[in-house]
Amino acid sequence: MATLSLTQFLTLDGVYQAPGGPDEDRSGGFEHGGWSVPFGDEDFRRHIDRIFARPTAFLLGRRTYDIFAGYWPKQTDPEDPIASKLNSLPKYVATTTLDSADWAGTTLLRGDVVEEVAALKERLDGEIQMHGSGGLARTLLAHGLIDTLHLHVFPVVLGTGFRLFPEGTRPTAFRLAEAAVTSTGVALHTYERAGRPAYGSYA
Repeated sequence: MATLSLTQFLTLDGVYQAPGGPDEDRSGGFEHGGWSVPFGDEDFRRHIDRIFARPTAFLLGRRTYDIFAGYWPKQTDPEDPIASKLNSLPKYVATTTLDSADWAGTTLLRGDVVEEVAALKERLDGEIQMHGSGGLARTLLAHGLIDTLHLHVFPVVLGTGFRLFPEGTRPTAFRLAEAAVTSTGVALHTYERAGRPAYGSYA
């Protein structure tokens, strides 16, 4: 059985929308696209490379798939640690609107997304990785299907945009498995799912 991890870029106020460019996702009139770019450094790149060394497959939402498929198939350097994985490993896309996929190794998941992902985890081995795909991530978090969170928290507040943990998110406890900070102040946190939260009182 495979585990499912999520790698997500977040602002201090929990926004995940459009970290990589101004036109990446303007849904809802979002005007702050590209907010993560100024914080990229060697520390961050090495961390991302380590994450991409582990997957056996990828799971993507429709919007993230479109962004990735428009860029990564053109990166053909076999020494590129990200492109080599994305272009060679199986990719599964949760979608109700995509009719076909030209990126080699892509399978469309058209059924109920919760059932499809649960079955995928049962069927595969190793680590299935999600990158971005915030809308899909929120659905899977609500059903307890994500095992590991790689949350990269950038030192910026936007005050608007889609948030990873909206009101009504399923109460879940996590265990901090790893933590580091880059030279530009990005907090790199890895959490593993640890069941339901425990409650108490300081009184």
